Amino acid sequence: MEILAFGVQADERPLMERAFAGHHEVRCLDVFLNEDTAPIAVGYETVSTSVNAELGARVLEVLAAGGTRMIAQRSTGFNNIDLKAAERLGLTVARVSYYSPYSVAEFAWTLAMAVNRRVVRASTRTRDFDFRLDGLMGRDLHGRTVGVLGTGKIGEAFTRIAHGFGMRLLGWDVTENPGCLELDMTYVPKEQLLAESDLISLHVPLMPETTHLLDAEALKAMKDDAILVNSSRGGLIDTAALVGELRAGRFAGVGLDVYEAEAGLFYVDRSLEAIEDDTLARLVTFPNVLVTSHQAYYTEDAVGQIIEATVRNVLDYKAGRRSENVLVPRS
Repeated sequence: MEILAFGVQADERPLMERAFAGHHEVRCLDVFLNEDTAPIAVGYETVSTSVNAELGARVLEVLAAGGTRMIAQRSTGFNNIDLKAAERLGLTVARVSYYSPYSVAEFAWTLAMAVNRRVVRASTRTRDFDFRLDGLMGRDLHGRTVGVLGTGKIGEAFTRIAHGFGMRLLGWDVTENPGCLELDMTYVPKEQLLAESDLISLHVPLMPETTHLLDAEALKAMKDDAILVNSSRGGLIDTAALVGELRAGRFAGVGLDVYEAEAGLFYVDRSLEAIEDDTLARLVTFPNVLVTSHQAYYTEDAVGQIIEATVRNVLDYKAGRRSENVLVPRS
């Protein structure tokens, strides 16, 4: 069987080909799966997709009509997939339920430190041989308060790093993590976390109940000089409201690895095009904002684990096995 893999980055391709060798052939495409590209999958029983694929009902109908029976998503998140439509069409859907939490947690700290210590601005200056320190002053994080929204595996890894900095730890989640409690994390209501934290990092999945978790009201509840980091899902933050707060001169720094309208933008070279997304165009103009391209997971360790899990998902599908990665079982 030959698998068609959409949205494969250049660094990923050799890893994909090696992982599937001896099992199945894999055809890697750099284009992302959406309504325009779905017809490419005609004749492929199994399709592998990336986190930025558009897997709404219409795309799934095109895939099913073309003979696709299994979708192997190479990510933990699956908010981009219409699972009810997939079940109706008889499509098996699997994801990667686990990969290195350190990849995302470490990158979240990279963003936090970069905006706190004005690293991007300093680097830009020194390229022009401007070695002034004006405007580059940051703050010690030792002794300050960090608020972690979502304390699962990634949130715990982020918390352990914060503990190493000697920070006061506040957490918010539906379930308290024993590992975080051992680090002396205090679980508090979201409102208290927002009001008291000097640094806030998001590590919750995107679901209807978490969409715009940080809306206009929540953003206003934060300290004026707080640092905000989001390496989870863009839809957790009301970006238009965030721009409004930034225009008012609030927040010491904002580090975003995700954006709520990133589909069709991220992972693609748009440098020679006019960006029609006015919100994103405005966001990247703020000197205290750093936006990256949904790359927090992108380490050799994490990508290798994602691909290995994807291979297992395909093999399980062919063998009629079901694992914890299956979102819609084989009919």
